[in-house]
Amino acid sequence: MSELLDHLLATPLLAIALTLAAYFAGDRLFRLIGAPRWCPPILVAALLLAGVLALAGIDYADYREGAGWLMLLLGPATVALGLPLYQQMGHIRDLWLPLLVCLPVAAGMAALYAVTIAWLLGASPEVLASLAPKSVTAPIAIGITEQLGGSVALMMGGLLLTGVVAIAGVELLSRWLGIRDERLLGLALGINGHALGTVRAFEIGPTAGAFASLGMSLTGILTALLLPLAWRLPGLVG
Repeated sequence: MSELLDHLLATPLLAIALTLAAYFAGDRLFRLIGAPRWCPPILVAALLLAGVLALAGIDYADYREGAGWLMLLLGPATVALGLPLYQQMGHIRDLWLPLLVCLPVAAGMAALYAVTIAWLLGASPEVLASLAPKSVTAPIAIGITEQLGGSVALMMGGLLLTGVVAIAGVELLSRWLGIRDERLLGLALGINGHALGTVRAFEIGPTAGAFASLGMSLTGILTALLLPLAWRLPGLVG
């Protein structure tokens, strides 16, 4: 059995098949349980895939190597979000000043609170580096994590959890505060929930989706530019 797995893992076919099977099974299960908003289908798929890898004794590093080309597709998918941005450019231009003020603060806070909590709990520098980009879309977050010396596997777990919590948090807070403006909802989902939040924003409406794309993209850019510089400040880590 071990030799068979080693043979299958020598090619990307097994990893790709497991990924696609988990996705379709997760989506099916998601619909069977009533499609709850707090539980996106990708979370169900990820849990199913993690269970299969654990039961089959497949190391995550081997799986990730086989599924590596799927990760490359995340980049073009993120770039494609420029289309709804272009379609909503009029709304974005009208709000350029509030966006200019709030985005750097929000992007900084998204990294700061996670790192601060982990540091107070005594986390190692590797864990801190893995959690810092947890609100950034995966293609950018992987590069940041590797540059900071973190664990990509841990970062991906934090990325998934962050997206799920951000969706639930925005849903609850928007109802509690009576916020119905799609621009605000989309921006909050994009900044805090990266790609998962953006998917949820498009379910709300095209305007929410465009502003989520804007928030996700600019958060990724700002974090990629500033976080590695901030990480080198004396006394920040270590």
